[in-house]
Amino acid sequence: MMSPKITYEYERITDIKRLNFITNSLQQVIPANANILDVGCGNGVITRHLGQFGYNVLGIDVSDKTIAVARSKNTLANVRFEVMSAEELVASGAQYDAVICSEVLEHLHDPGVLLKTIYQSLKDNGTLIVTVPNGMGPREVFVTKPMLKVRRNPGLQAFVNKVKGALGYKGTTVQSQADNLDHVQFFTRADLRALASANNFDIIKISRTNFVEDVFPFSMLTKRVKSLQSLDCQVAELLPLGFTGGFNTIWKKK
Repeated sequence: MMSPKITYEYERITDIKRLNFITNSLQQVIPANANILDVGCGNGVITRHLGQFGYNVLGIDVSDKTIAVARSKNTLANVRFEVMSAEELVASGAQYDAVICSEVLEHLHDPGVLLKTIYQSLKDNGTLIVTVPNGMGPREVFVTKPMLKVRRNPGLQAFVNKVKGALGYKGTTVQSQADNLDHVQFFTRADLRALASANNFDIIKISRTNFVEDVFPFSMLTKRVKSLQSLDCQVAELLPLGFTGGFNTIWKKK
């Protein structure tokens, strides 16, 4: 009997690369019927993708809006979504074979609080997969940080938004419908290792994402040409780790 075809909701190559990193990392150590928690799941893209491989996946988020979207897109019986805080998660007492925390920590003023919750929710031999932007990577340095400064000037922000709209940038993301997606943390490798250690984790693997395909003006072309996105991801693999746009990482309890 043929296995069902795996589908992808993401279109950007670097997003697919991150999704494949998560899936491949799990398949190496976690059986197909394992219980997985996707923290800060947003619209549930990763949650649903993992469900295609037979995992029992719970996606949680504090945003009612994102969970409503996640549920509306879900057709898998082994995948479910709940509006749930970190405190409620710990109170449930459930433990998971793996926890996914993808593109979440950079939005938190105190990421250690969430990591302490994850520690309690992860089995002792479990796997935690964390993905974050590289705080000194091309996009964060040349796009994210300047745009955060622009936000402090309403008039300038209105002008920039008008220009972005004219250039075809919608300002939305397939990942989440949350109202505030600002980055408030900018992690280097050293920052990430220190954060892990402070919360009783060891980072056992760090992988690259992309290079400059999502940095304006390169993004004007690469968002339309998938082959350039693929090339950019391949270039990232050849450069020093500090040049990558993001970190895909595997964590284990100490």
